[in-house]
Amino acid sequence: MNADDLKKRLKVFALRIIKLAESLPNGLTGKTLANQIIRSGTSPGANYRAACLGKSDKDFLNKLKMVEEELDETLYWLELIVESGLVKAELLNDLMTENQELFKIIVSSINTMKKKLASNKNNSTK
Repeated sequence: MNADDLKKRLKVFALRIIKLAESLPNGLTGKTLANQIIRSGTSPGANYRAACLGKSDKDFLNKLKMVEEELDETLYWLELIVESGLVKAELLNDLMTENQELFKIIVSSINTMKKKLASNKNNSTK
């Protein structure tokens, strides 16, 4: 998957999160969880775009770590939405699966970049 494909996928994910948030009940719990998941679920796309504009490999890595954290947080909010009974699990299975797949892609990218940075460091000390 190239950077443009991942950008699009993260944007679609964010739009799905927005729709979910809009569908939550209007009570205190629904509003609170909607606010939290909107923040964490739309952030990965924006942070990934920023990562792609990174000034260095280290900058790129740091921004990818932010994407990782936001995706993990979003999964937490999705779990709370399901476990609180606000939305049935079967209605969020696809979204949770997409969250986990995006998380795995980002973790893989982080590991690749860490290896690259370690290799560059080893090559410069020789």
